[in-house]
Amino acid sequence: MPTPLPSLTDPPAQGSVLRTEPPASPRRALTLFVAVKALCLAVLFLWAHLADRDAYTLLSARWDSLWYVRVVEHGYDFTLTAPDGRVLSDMAFFPLLPWLEEGLSALTPLGPADAGVLISAVASIAAAWGIFRVVDAVYGERAALFTVAVWGALPVAIVQSMAYSESLFTALAAWALYAVLRRNWLLAGVLAALAGLTRPVGLAVAAALWVAALLAWKTSTDRRRLVAGMVLAPLGAGGYVLWVGQRTGSLLGYLDVQGAWGNGFDGGIAFARFIGERLFSPAFPAGLGLLAGVALVGWLFVRGVRQGQPPALLTYCGIVVLLALCSSGFFGSKPRLLMPAFPLLIPLGLALARTRTAVAWSVVAGAAVVAAVYGAFWLHGSGPP
Repeated sequence: MPTPLPSLTDPPAQGSVLRTEPPASPRRALTLFVAVKALCLAVLFLWAHLADRDAYTLLSARWDSLWYVRVVEHGYDFTLTAPDGRVLSDMAFFPLLPWLEEGLSALTPLGPADAGVLISAVASIAAAWGIFRVVDAVYGERAALFTVAVWGALPVAIVQSMAYSESLFTALAAWALYAVLRRNWLLAGVLAALAGLTRPVGLAVAAALWVAALLAWKTSTDRRRLVAGMVLAPLGAGGYVLWVGQRTGSLLGYLDVQGAWGNGFDGGIAFARFIGERLFSPAFPAGLGLLAGVALVGWLFVRGVRQGQPPALLTYCGIVVLLALCSSGFFGSKPRLLMPAFPLLIPLGLALARTRTAVAWSVVAGAAVVAAVYGAFWLHGSGPP
């Protein structure tokens, strides 16, 4: 059974924030996660061999991966003119991943693309570990184990092995949220700032810290650290957006850059129209599937609220979901954009934790097989994930 959840304004328990027991070992969860990743990669490489494709190229040198490498090679100076005349700028991509790729390439024989794959591999394990710590702190080891398993076996989980920024961002976000739960405000602020340098949705991590800090204000015994964490948290995303504004000569220059890419926040109107077009066309099954997916996301979030997830997790998750579903472009990428919203998976982890062991592991095994097959199919398609 999950540990009863105290208010975020309660003083921290000795050695932990939400549970009095010592943190559980993540060994089983990380071993399971690595096994699922190995299965996904094995199926991808087999599929690529049969299709006479290079599986490593699919992981390291397609779509966003190429743009990160261009940042390393050219700095923020590269633009591409689309067939319709739009000028696409590499300033749409936040700098932490290319910085790390450049640094690792300077220290090792690896090229930037190879460094990106290695960074994602390490970061995905760090993310799984961070997710385990967060869920264990609230609901216990068994729920944490299955939440990590579900995150590793998402249908789009192959992205965790690509030279993309999702794994790095999720790792920073998960550990920042764990630091928030432990009232380690300075560490949380630093990690939130780094998350903000990784993806624009890093502001969701900063918002989560702010909500938790404000709720903890009255009982805080070290408000200087609390305030310092609040100040640090938005500096990554905010600083990069201001830098882009300075480069473009407009305070809202980053929004203009994203607008050229077809990205913007319209409250979900474009996505709703996209689903509606499919519901009233021969692609009806696809529209129905998208509608069911949106309903599932909403249901999981409501379940998280009812199960008493801490306000920091709900704030972070809600903003990630809102930005993913209510943006106006790249509809096929929305499952990938939802991947960092790992608190959505906690209700599933809890359900599996309360299920008979044989049934729970059968579900995990089935999900892993689906993730492996779908991931290979997805990366062999023509569109970016």
